[in-house]
Amino acid sequence: MTTINLSDLSELQPIYKKLAGGYHISEQDTVLWQQLDHQFESYDALFYGLGHELKRDSRGFFYFGADESTPNMGKTSRSFALTLFVLIEHFANQGKDPLRALFDDVIDLELMQTVVQLNKHLFDQLEIFSGSELRKEVYGRMVRFGLAREVEQGHQHLAPVYRYIDALMEVNDSQYDLEEDEVE
Repeated sequence: MTTINLSDLSELQPIYKKLAGGYHISEQDTVLWQQLDHQFESYDALFYGLGHELKRDSRGFFYFGADESTPNMGKTSRSFALTLFVLIEHFANQGKDPLRALFDDVIDLELMQTVVQLNKHLFDQLEIFSGSELRKEVYGRMVRFGLAREVEQGHQHLAPVYRYIDALMEVNDSQYDLEEDEVE
């Protein structure tokens, strides 16, 4: 059992508030990230005692494991996943390394408008009809959850989007496995 010295958890209140709100703490949140990194066992034990599962991703971020079965979070997660999927596809179609572009390129209003127009049938299902709505509805939430940050010309994705990329890869692998089974 881990002994918890609360005086060592100097950022407990802001860390808990962010994580409980669904935020992902990444290396850009320098003070909070360092505190979690150095005191992980204590935070993990404390949060577990409070009914939360603290997750540490090797790609540089922390979050609470959550039940995403609530309708609102489901829609939010679907909008994040769809946006990332169409951006990856868009970058690949341009001949770019899609993952590098996803993290290095600034996602500006013009690009948002382009991907919404090119994937109108998909975004219509989420009731997103323009680049401005994508910026407000999806990227506003991505910033609130620590998946992206605002930069001068738009938004940049942060390491926590890997959670969605991983999920997209799982779906893709499952679909590939099903297609292989049908061929045999």
